[in-house]
Amino acid sequence: MASISSISGAQAAAQSGLQQLRLQQAERNARQAEQTARALQAEARDAQQKLRDAKEEARLIGSQADQAQANAGQARQGLAALRSVGELQSRLSSALGQVTEKSKIAQPAAPSRGSTPAVLNAQGQTTGSVINTTA
Repeated sequence: MASISSISGAQAAAQSGLQQLRLQQAERNARQAEQTARALQAEARDAQQKLRDAKEEARLIGSQADQAQANAGQARQGLAALRSVGELQSRLSSALGQVTEKSKIAQPAAPSRGSTPAVLNAQGQTTGSVINTTA
C-alpha cells in the first residue's frame, strides 16, 4: 500500500504545486490588469484635458469670428457712409456749378456819353429816368 499512498502523496504534491502556479499566474494577471487600468486612466485624463483645451480653443476662435463679423459690419457701414458723402459732394458740386452759371451777371453796358447815370432813392428804386406815360 505504500505505493498507493506515495502516488496519492505525489498527486497531492503535484496538485499543490499546480495550485501554487495557478495562484502565481492569477497574481501576475491581476498586476498586469491593474497596470493596464492605470495606463488607460492616464490616457483618459489626457484625452479629457485635450478635449477641454480643444473646447477652449473653439470658444476663442468663435469669439474671434464674432469680432471679425462685427468689424466687417462696421466696415460696410463706413463704406456706405463714404459712398453717401461722395454722392453728396457730387450733388453739391453740381448744384454749385448751376448756381455759379445762373448767377453770372452780364456786365452792364458802358453808359453812353451824355446820359446821366441812374440814381437810387432810399427805397432802392431808380430815379431820374424818363417814363413814357402816353397810352
